Amino acid sequence: MHTRASKSAGFYRAQYGLLLAIFLWAGVLSAQSPNTTHGTAGNIAVWLDVNGAISPAMYDYIHRGLSRAAERRARIVILQIDTPGGLDVSMRKIIQEIIASPVPVVSFVAPGGARAASAGTYILYASHIAAMAPATNLGAATPVKMSVLSQEPRIPGHKPGNEGISQTDTQDAMTTKAINDAAAYIRGLARMRGRNADWAEQAVREGVSLTSAEALDKNVIDLIADDLSDLLIRIDGRVVDLAGQKVKLSTRSLTLEHIEQDWRTRLLAVITDPNIAYILMLVGFYGLILEFANPGTIVPGVIGAISLLLALFAFQVLPINYAGLALILLGIAFMLAEALIPGVGVLGIGGVVAFVIGSIMLIDTEIPGYGISIPLIIMLALISAAFCMVVLGMALKSRKRPIVTGREELIHSTGKVLEGFNQEGWVRIHGELWRARSSTPLQPGQQVRVTAIHGLTLEVEACQADLIPFTNQK
Repeated sequence: MHTRASKSAGFYRAQYGLLLAIFLWAGVLSAQSPNTTHGTAGNIAVWLDVNGAISPAMYDYIHRGLSRAAERRARIVILQIDTPGGLDVSMRKIIQEIIASPVPVVSFVAPGGARAASAGTYILYASHIAAMAPATNLGAATPVKMSVLSQEPRIPGHKPGNEGISQTDTQDAMTTKAINDAAAYIRGLARMRGRNADWAEQAVREGVSLTSAEALDKNVIDLIADDLSDLLIRIDGRVVDLAGQKVKLSTRSLTLEHIEQDWRTRLLAVITDPNIAYILMLVGFYGLILEFANPGTIVPGVIGAISLLLALFAFQVLPINYAGLALILLGIAFMLAEALIPGVGVLGIGGVVAFVIGSIMLIDTEIPGYGISIPLIIMLALISAAFCMVVLGMALKSRKRPIVTGREELIHSTGKVLEGFNQEGWVRIHGELWRARSSTPLQPGQQVRVTAIHGLTLEVEACQADLIPFTNQK
């Protein structure tokens, strides 16, 4: 008994040690700063790479970069942009950071061949200075859906009547509202920075684009520069409006400090996909549930803890609806309760319904298509329900199995002989040592079966498969 208890305690110590190590590892990495090339504080230009889609990961990177620039008392922040666009929510958060920044922000579309499409155009308009390299372009700022919604099937020969507003009409109304909102938003940015508001609205409503030379002619950007060094020379002496105050830039002798996209940004770019974060969350929940149901297995607990930490890491930059998260947890709790409490399946059905509704509500955003995939939700709901049905079946079988204890439990039990004996000796049954009698000689390790109990002495006989012939010894 003491050996078993010590082993169990060892499992728990190992498990909690691993989990503690995971939390410490996550804390240490979260405290690390991005890789930088340091210059003298106050005489630097911080350079950020906005290379790729405008996403929660990119917002997190720019947010930390602007904070770092303020801490370093940088003279300017340069956003080197090459993006096809991205999420409206992340774009607006980035623009809010730019407007509130105590350090002037210069958006520079570079190198040659780069573009500032869609969300990139808005960021360019919001910046204190907008610049482009030769052979670059911007525009195509019309808000688009991230996934195509299926339309209602048409019945051959059927003509629309007065059935009400169709799904297509609803989608058209939503699109019109989104375009009007985006047009008003970019016109406001253009007027704030003194740039061409008419073309900005045209880029939203008609999806037009401009080359760098055309953008300069139409007062969409402030200048064209060949590279970062040329950019610092060309913006030297320019006056920008920084929080209502006129600030003259002195950039000719600044040292560039490059803040790279670190492990945090690259990791967020993967796990902030709503479907990936959703799967990680469920793996985390089920891993911990399995660990608590079978203490000492360690592997499910470790995998579950790591997955849940990654999911929480992603959720900090995703628009999470906590009511949806609560419904998912409630659904899992109901499905587990169905496996433990005898019933007619009401808890299980309610759990599946809560799970599906919560999953649909989990990502709180107005962007069409940027939610959890409906097929993925249905598949995981069915898998969860099937898992609970298996657990429920096992639980019901265990309830129906008769539980026998005491003397009756020992009768017909099997064990092993510790040391060979002719009449009386010791056997091990159910991990306990018993005095036993046998009418036939028994050998060490031989399997025996209990036939009767006399006080504290068991009557045993060799199992049929372990009968060993003996010869009479003289």
